[in-house]
Amino acid sequence: MDEPRWLDAEEMRAWRGYLGLVRLLDYRLNRDLQEESGLTAADYEILVRLSEAPQRQQRMTELAEGAMISKSRLSHQMTRLENRGLACRVGCQTDRRGAFAVLSDKGFDALAAAAPGHVASVRRHLFDQLTPEQVKVLGDLSDAVIAGLTRD
Repeated sequence: MDEPRWLDAEEMRAWRGYLGLVRLLDYRLNRDLQEESGLTAADYEILVRLSEAPQRQQRMTELAEGAMISKSRLSHQMTRLENRGLACRVGCQTDRRGAFAVLSDKGFDALAAAAPGHVASVRRHLFDQLTPEQVKVLGDLSDAVIAGLTRD
């Protein structure tokens, strides 16, 4: 078995910095979103994805894949959204086993009300901390890592 390629000091600094950044940014954005709108980050993501889908609806399996969550997790999330009247599930007419998640008008209104505060939070906690050059580098780094992770 080959010896592991241990991280050097600069790689370790970058790795630990990345982990801290992701965790703290996620925490702050979720906290702000909940305080200002009553939505969780998970709620917000589902509502955004549905708002961008044709007729504000998407197959549950596609929605779970896009959000990178399990079908079970999405089912629980949809139950919470349904209980608040923000979304609903409807059966698929061509596939009895399939179902669509549908964004309600109330859900669209909740998303529209939450979006300005959420964007302000993203700007305050992330982009206001960076120079325009750093924003470009962040985008380039993200593209490179995502390309590596999605390569077959």
